Amino acid sequence: MWDRTGSGKWVSALLLVDFLPIILIGILAAPLVDRLNRRRLLIVSDLVRAAVFCVLPFVGSATMIVVLAGIQGIATGFFRPAVYAGMPNLVDDEQLPSATSLLQTVENLTWMVGPVVGGVILSVQGPDLAYWVNAVTFVLSAVLLARIPSARLQVGHVESRGHWGDVADGFRVVLRSRALLTVLVVWNIVTLGVGAINVAEVALAKVSLDSGNIGFGILLGASGLGLTVGSFVSGQFVDRFGIGRVYFYGIALMAGGYAIAALASTIYVAVPAVVVASFGNGAAVVCNALFIQRGAPDELRGRAFTVIMSSSYATLGIGMIAAGWLTDLYGARWVWGAAALVYLLGALFTVVLAPRGREPEEALA
Repeated sequence: MWDRTGSGKWVSALLLVDFLPIILIGILAAPLVDRLNRRRLLIVSDLVRAAVFCVLPFVGSATMIVVLAGIQGIATGFFRPAVYAGMPNLVDDEQLPSATSLLQTVENLTWMVGPVVGGVILSVQGPDLAYWVNAVTFVLSAVLLARIPSARLQVGHVESRGHWGDVADGFRVVLRSRALLTVLVVWNIVTLGVGAINVAEVALAKVSLDSGNIGFGILLGASGLGLTVGSFVSGQFVDRFGIGRVYFYGIALMAGGYAIAALASTIYVAVPAVVVASFGNGAAVVCNALFIQRGAPDELRGRAFTVIMSSSYATLGIGMIAAGWLTDLYGARWVWGAAALVYLLGALFTVVLAPRGREPEEALA
């Protein structure tokens, strides 16, 4: 998009349509994740995304690139909550922390590796080959999903009270479940900080720490490493200490790590601090999923995930907009310091809201 337009506005539009659909889906179409056959929804979402990347090599218009990115965003907006909603039906409850941890670990690992592979392909062959490779990965995903029996992803048929009644049920289950309300409140607070960290990261590396593009890349790598390790070990911690305690300490590590990085005098101090903070982030994200998976019944779980995801993405957008303005005014260190305080506030809210224990019935009380 940048090469074709030279415009930051077009790049912003491209990034916006990547997550805007999940916000709209959460408000307008969340019941479809529960009402439709989940396996079919996942497969169709993959095939739609594969088709988008098959079309992209033949598109020259910036407007059409944004439109196709929006279609891809819609498909992803249905795919992600359906995956997490179906997970508790694939494994026994005692295996759920490990299974969710593994799923999140693989996702974080591919977020680390994927951009590197994409960058190599881009430098050697240009974007077209990257698009084709991406299309193949979605087809492969659809083939693997087709091997899972439909009944393994969904308990049974969901009775509808009409579309808007079903939408209201999704919001109602989030507000009435202590576990889900915890995620809604805490992660919306935390996501404000995430938006600020993401926007100010390049300025912190290149200006505040004077480490250039290499330092920026190292910070990104540190984030990916922490997220991957944190999500990988979180399942074991949840089994031993409980979701609420791991959630609190995960977010507290985010606060402490980013506070140290904000005060760091060199990149060598900032990097291990970012690894620690991202470790906490990885653990907290797994706890988010577990709270929802155990706190919502299967017939409402897809709606619960979609509503909460849409809310957090909206907050992410607000955080990113505010951080861009604040970074220009006060600098990256102050923005990262403010984000650390936001994380600390989120950790304190877990003490008040998070249910104790691990039984779904207790979470729904």
